[in-house]
Amino acid sequence: MTPTTTPRGPVTERPAPAVTAVVGLLVLFELTSGFVQTGIAPLLPDLAAHLGVDAVDTNWIVSVQLLAAAVCVPLFGRLGDLHGHRRMLRIALALTATGTLLVALADTYPLVLAGRLLQGPLAALLPLEIALVRDRLPVAGARRAIALLVGSLALGSLVGGVAMGLLHSAAGDLRQVLLVPAVLALICVPVSFVAVPESTRRAGGRVDWPGVTLLSTAVLALLGGVGAAKNGALSSLAVLGPVLLGAVLLTVWALVELRAAEPLVDLRALAGRDAAPFYLGAFLFGIFYFGSQAPNATFFAADPATTGYGFGMSALAISLVSLPGYLTAVLGSFATAAVARRLGYRPTLVTAFLLVAAAFLQYAVLHDEVWHMAAGSSLLGLGIGLALGAMPTVIVEASDLSRTGIAAALYNNIKTLGGAVAGGVFASLLGAFTSPASGQPGENGYRAVWLAGALCALLAAGLSALARRREAPAPPQPAGASAMR
Repeated sequence: MTPTTTPRGPVTERPAPAVTAVVGLLVLFELTSGFVQTGIAPLLPDLAAHLGVDAVDTNWIVSVQLLAAAVCVPLFGRLGDLHGHRRMLRIALALTATGTLLVALADTYPLVLAGRLLQGPLAALLPLEIALVRDRLPVAGARRAIALLVGSLALGSLVGGVAMGLLHSAAGDLRQVLLVPAVLALICVPVSFVAVPESTRRAGGRVDWPGVTLLSTAVLALLGGVGAAKNGALSSLAVLGPVLLGAVLLTVWALVELRAAEPLVDLRALAGRDAAPFYLGAFLFGIFYFGSQAPNATFFAADPATTGYGFGMSALAISLVSLPGYLTAVLGSFATAAVARRLGYRPTLVTAFLLVAAAFLQYAVLHDEVWHMAAGSSLLGLGIGLALGAMPTVIVEASDLSRTGIAAALYNNIKTLGGAVAGGVFASLLGAFTSPASGQPGENGYRAVWLAGALCALLAAGLSALARRREAPAPPQPAGASAMR
């Protein structure tokens, strides 16, 4: 064994298992993560009916998890840099399993939201895993491992979306179906104690708790205001009050972060042309990646006899019509490294976002036939898969090795924060176009959502084109260790 010295002192490097075995375990966690994240999507209409909530409130079942993730991701990333990424990975898995089980057993809307809050650390899994492989592997190996992990997340999303629809069709019991991801999440907890090695490098400093508190309170206030606008009352005190409070708190948070010796988020690092465009692109990415999930599901499930649009689909049918998108997302994720070797990472991102924009524009214009939606889903999935594979590599390679966890976490945090904001904004768009006759969102509400997604994708493509990317140097290997052995 060879001790590795860090800013906080020596960390004894223990003999670790073969890299394939270790990355294989991390792949299992990402498969489960994807399953949990998207498995609920085809069930949202039935879950909403079971809980007695409307299509607008259904968006918050997605958004509340993203709200929790917006706080948990940078916190877990920073704690991982300070105390070990494996340790925080285990804690994140345990909280996710608890939340997933609560969602499966809950009979009321508030309890489901509580379970989704506990699932917030789910978004921290990938940044913690990226930090582990970057700590233990050379650059080329880390890139392959990151691509494999992102591809596994996409594959888990594919399996989750289809399997949950099939299970619901076969069993007909919503609770039994929701227990499946809960069991998978529970299995991951003891598995994380089997062979995953701890990271060897540690950052100095401490957790910026004032930054954590201000950020979480600001995001909560902003989303509360956006959520209050679901009926189109944008100028009401219930909307403007929380939004203004959130804006003030974000300003205070930024000032605190700029003055802090060890900030939760290094805002100065975000200001340069190397990083800022990619982080802004990640925020826009989160808006259309997460924000469109619930509206698309409710559109598929809408009864055309009542609303004048939709297809009246079951959970299984929603899964099947979404299958082309899941497949192309998996292909795009696994192919990212090969595409980027030919085009470069920045052109790959630009291409990915342009594909996404084209898909949303097609949704807005053509959505009257099932094949219209399936074709758009294929294009959307391919763009999202390529973006998911390229963005983490671009961002973490521009960061210092001792802050890899927080850099990867910051990317994921900004992406999920965009999704959390999108949930409220898209709910407001749908609510603003509610039909008085049916009480459901009108068709123009969905058009507005898709056009907003297209605009975000085009802006993200422009930002990626403007960014200046630099390659990170190969990390020095600990003495006596050439890889995650």
